[in-house]
Amino acid sequence: MFTGIVEATGRIVRSEPRGGDVRLVVDAGTLGLDDVAVGDSIAVSGVCLTAVAIEGNAFVVDVSNETLSRTSLGALGDGARVNLEKALRLADRLGGHLMAGHVDGLGRVVAIESDARSQRWTFELPAGLARYAAPKGSIAIDGVSLTINEVDGRRFGVNLIPHTIDVTTLGERKVGDAVNIEVDLVARYVERLFAEREVRT
Repeated sequence: MFTGIVEATGRIVRSEPRGGDVRLVVDAGTLGLDDVAVGDSIAVSGVCLTAVAIEGNAFVVDVSNETLSRTSLGALGDGARVNLEKALRLADRLGGHLMAGHVDGLGRVVAIESDARSQRWTFELPAGLARYAAPKGSIAIDGVSLTINEVDGRRFGVNLIPHTIDVTTLGERKVGDAVNIEVDLVARYVERLFAEREVRT
């Protein structure tokens, strides 16, 4: 599990095709790897991946075709910056919201507008995910936990404070860019529970 509070940004050192899918080597930047072992999970721009090797200040992950088809990782080239977060420990503070690192789909940046020192961003969701967006609800964008301001059909708005722009890769995004979206876990489970109840009645 993750919280969507980005701990560091890293860079993709290289992307290696491996038997039909991809192996990534990621420079961890300022993310300490001293307590990371092979088999541990790290969220890379919101995607939960398993470290299969540690190479100095870099970690190696395998990315399946399923993950490549649902996320933006396959489109990132060598040198691309990524948001990084190590898996949540039970004693950690939950500063964002509970996330699994299982990307639900790709959204798109629709608009970016200044609002005093902050920025108001508008994103568009795939049709199947729009029902999970609710005003003042949580959503993860490229692994960053954000609060939804308003919802209009498939579009929703968020506010990015200067700190978020500075310490994540969101400040590098522009209108038209694809972003990884993970909807709120609670919303998904509530929908599932109601669906089961309707089947029984």
